[in-house]
Amino acid sequence: GILFCQRGGGGNLFTEKEYTNFVFRFEFKLESGSNNGVGIRAPYEGDAAYMGMEIQVLDDTTKKYGPLKPEQMHGSIYGVIAAKPGSQKPLGQWNTEEITARGRHIKVVVNGKTIVDANLDEVTDPATLQKHPGLLRSSGHIGFLGHTEYAEFRNVRIKELPADRN
Repeated sequence: GILFCQRGGGGNLFTEKEYTNFVFRFEFKLESGSNNGVGIRAPYEGDAAYMGMEIQVLDDTTKKYGPLKPEQMHGSIYGVIAAKPGSQKPLGQWNTEEITARGRHIKVVVNGKTIVDANLDEVTDPATLQKHPGLLRSSGHIGFLGHTEYAEFRNVRIKELPADRN
């Protein structure tokens, strides 16, 4: 019952189906230097962090990656919206994460703490929108974005939400 990205491995593992509004729940366990991500509303082609959105999964306590920007920390919408720090358990312990996408609203909860509660319509910087065209996508695949560092996942669930009536 565990999915893992092996050391030196990597690659993406996407859903077959595309999702618009959803809740994606999972548990994750990291070790020192773990680096992964969850792609949401992503196409199969291109870099999901830019052509869709990547919710960062990272040991952001390591010195391995040098100084990180706030929008590169665990739970952030990578390169765009910073997550509140301090929600992860110590390395080697299981954490729970829930990513909710409903229309232009993205919410990330780790271990019961809301660390991102974002309205994508508030991202208006032209340079950011040009670099991250996936912010404008309304649907796409969900998947794990394996880099080359070890990470484990279990109890993976997706709940499709009804369309907004606004």
